[in-house]
Amino acid sequence: MASRTLTRFSHQFTCVKPSPIRSLRRCLATAASDDGRLPLKGIRVLDMTRVLAGPYSTQILGDLGAEIIKIEHPVRGDDTRAWGPPYAPYTDGETKGPGESAYFLSVNRNKKSIGLSFAHPAGVEILHKLAKECDVLVENYLPGALKKYAMDYESVAKVNPGIIYASITGYGQTGPYSNRAGYDVMVEAEMGLMHITGSRDGPPVKVGVAITDLTTGLYTSNSVLAALIGRGRTGKGQHIDVSLTDCQVASLANIASSTLISGKKDSGRWGTAHPSIVPYKGFKTKDGDILLGGGNDRLFGVICNKIGRPEWAKDSRFVTNNVRVQNRIELENLIEAETKKRTTEEWLKALEGSGMPYAAINDVQTTLNHPHVQARKMVTEVDHPACGPIKLVNTPVKYSHSRPGIRSPPPTLGQHTEEILGEQLGYTNKEIEDLKQEGIIS
Repeated sequence: MASRTLTRFSHQFTCVKPSPIRSLRRCLATAASDDGRLPLKGIRVLDMTRVLAGPYSTQILGDLGAEIIKIEHPVRGDDTRAWGPPYAPYTDGETKGPGESAYFLSVNRNKKSIGLSFAHPAGVEILHKLAKECDVLVENYLPGALKKYAMDYESVAKVNPGIIYASITGYGQTGPYSNRAGYDVMVEAEMGLMHITGSRDGPPVKVGVAITDLTTGLYTSNSVLAALIGRGRTGKGQHIDVSLTDCQVASLANIASSTLISGKKDSGRWGTAHPSIVPYKGFKTKDGDILLGGGNDRLFGVICNKIGRPEWAKDSRFVTNNVRVQNRIELENLIEAETKKRTTEEWLKALEGSGMPYAAINDVQTTLNHPHVQARKMVTEVDHPACGPIKLVNTPVKYSHSRPGIRSPPPTLGQHTEEILGEQLGYTNKEIEDLKQEGIIS
């Protein structure tokens, strides 16, 4: 039976890697008991990341069922634990402080936290034992920074040749800027995104969320999954080099392609407008804003009818998109003079069922309470051990059979230190207490 089980799962990345026999047994036991609803169940990830790009990538893996072991400084923890307000206040009557920061809570669910200092050899020993038991390691230190702790890829690969080791940096492991620290807003500026973001006649602005960090997190999790599948075929681990700059350049997508093909400078900032489609932008209403998308001549006619100006569809200045682009400002001003006459809600009702693209421009609170967002279960509630019930944004992708999601709330600092050291690594209570006294763990 055991041989049939091994054969059955020999093509799945969770069970084929050069690893200790106990890891193979763990994997086989998981495969035998798992109903398939958590695609990454049985995968173990050592998370040595902080702030956003790294934690976002490991959270995605955690949502899919992987066990995420998050390494944090034993006193400060992840930097974002201090990034507030707002905080979810402590309600357990025991924990001191303002609470858990909303920033930290946003990207650290489905993880176990170990408070660990690896500036001490005993801390490095713990990391090596964990690396030996893990399928994946994700870190976001400067290139070469972990070498002095023997936690660089070459050192870890000697402990576990099958490990998938992902390094997230600002500028990558190579190149003239590789030793520079990289942060989202600086990369947005340096790699073109900020130049094309903002109103037409206004200054460059950053995107409202740290989109380069998030894109990098998505690329990282995607690359880890591909490497795991590759290991299933070859039995080999590998080092993945992910940088914010590379991911930002790749995310310029059609704008970068247009610039490469034309050989010209990009067309600059367009606000909510489109460089080659008119009307296609946000317009002010009586109490807010609405976005209208007249992507072709027929849809422009729909807009004209809905706002009570059907004659514009036959006007020589506006009859085709080509001339509308030439007369952009005049047409957009005429449309906004009409949209200002009604509220956003009135326009939404008037445009319902028209077949044209339109949307209210909502703030974040309105978005989170949007009936469609609620129907898609994109906001969920979990019970935090120190803060009680808290609301989180849910995992976005729906599967016909698998059920990824939030199985555990974001951890308190060092919440699982004793559990992991004792149950997974075999440390005795006395050894754990000694490590605490030395300040190596919390």
